[in-house]
Amino acid sequence: MSLPATAPDESLSMGLFTPRYRWVTLGMFSLVFLVAFESLAVTTVMPLVSRELDGASMYALAFAAPMASGVIGMVVAGGWSDRRGPTGPLYASSIIFVLGLLICGLSPNMQVLVLGRLVQGLGGGAITVALYVVVARVYAPRLHPKIFAAFAAAWVIPSLIGPFAAGIAAQTIGWRWVFLGVVGLVALAILAVVPSLRGLSGGENPESKTAWLPLGWATLAAVAVLGMNLLADLPRVGTWLMLLSFVLVLIAVRQLFPRRTLLAGRGLPSTILVRGLAAAAFFGTEVYLPYLLMDRFDLSPAVAGLALTGAAIFWSIGSAIQGRMGESLANEHAMLIGAVLGVAALAVVWGTAALHWPAFVAIGVWALGGAGMGLVFPRQNVHMIKLSTPLNQGFNSSALAISDAMGSALALAAGGLIFAAFSGNDSFVAVFAFTTLIGLVLIILTPRTRPVAAAEPAIEASNTLEA
Repeated sequence: MSLPATAPDESLSMGLFTPRYRWVTLGMFSLVFLVAFESLAVTTVMPLVSRELDGASMYALAFAAPMASGVIGMVVAGGWSDRRGPTGPLYASSIIFVLGLLICGLSPNMQVLVLGRLVQGLGGGAITVALYVVVARVYAPRLHPKIFAAFAAAWVIPSLIGPFAAGIAAQTIGWRWVFLGVVGLVALAILAVVPSLRGLSGGENPESKTAWLPLGWATLAAVAVLGMNLLADLPRVGTWLMLLSFVLVLIAVRQLFPRRTLLAGRGLPSTILVRGLAAAAFFGTEVYLPYLLMDRFDLSPAVAGLALTGAAIFWSIGSAIQGRMGESLANEHAMLIGAVLGVAALAVVWGTAALHWPAFVAIGVWALGGAGMGLVFPRQNVHMIKLSTPLNQGFNSSALAISDAMGSALALAAGGLIFAAFSGNDSFVAVFAFTTLIGLVLIILTPRTRPVAAAEPAIEASNTLEA
């Protein structure tokens, strides 16, 4: 049984696992789960891969590559979804993702593995955008908080079992099966989604006919992101090249966002912007928190990792709470409450570094930060869909995903530069002060996500330059 091209009447559905939605929910959850598992599992086995393939010099590039190519995939999937619907982009992105897995799993050297990671990121970024559009077209609006809560849960389980499972696989059957073992599972997940994709059409947006210009800007952003990760260590000129890359990223993404996004225009523009700020503040801190716990407090990796595990669990709890509350909790209020909780956690982590508070304080409070992000991220997704129309759901979904990726990438690059500029404990203090400042800006701008006229969701998806 196929679903109509627009969201069904709310009275027809009671939950995500009613017969109408059961298979599409399971299929989409599985796709998100597999993308998340792959991301976390690769982090675990990459040291072994690098050693076996003699690729230490390309270690960082193996992580930066999918982040950069993902931006291109997001743009292509967004424009394609607006023109023809999300069915084609979801199928194509899944095939590309699988192709990347195969290249990585069969790679004879590190150069080929990095190529596979580029292909894998291209497919993974496109999958994210295509799934957002499927949510907008298939599910009743009141179910949007719940399905995005399910997506958040799909990231939590891999964070708990992914590293351990990947380590066992690498030690027993070999690291290549961390890539190859996922291929068949992706195919099964797509088969579960197929019945619900039949009949989904595009938005017939005439402005989406030509995708070459956005694709060019996306490519520039991807190259600039790679440059920021590769050029900073060059003697004398590295910092200047990194700053040039940063400027190029801003120029490129300005063309890929709704108008007035970088100026924090009310409604959708600010929703896109605060997504990048939230990602920058949270993930820019989380990368260095285990480092602090191991370097300053001599904790083992397993104990330091409890901070990340706690944040993942409470992220899921926060997502479940906002999903259960549904429309009784306004999107703007959920995002603001979550931002305040997250920034409070950032401030305590900074205090742990600067004021020498006990390690358990930072470990415990980071769970609070995860709960805050569990409120923020799903409701940003819901709010973006609410402020979109079938004409621009793909473009806006792409913009939100790009903001997420670019926010994380820019924060990590800037954080690395700041960390290198200081020494000893001051390095941690400086990085956490930087991410806390980003969090304060997030709190200030979150109220601007409320549109001037709440009844007018049709923010233009044009990539026209600001006057």
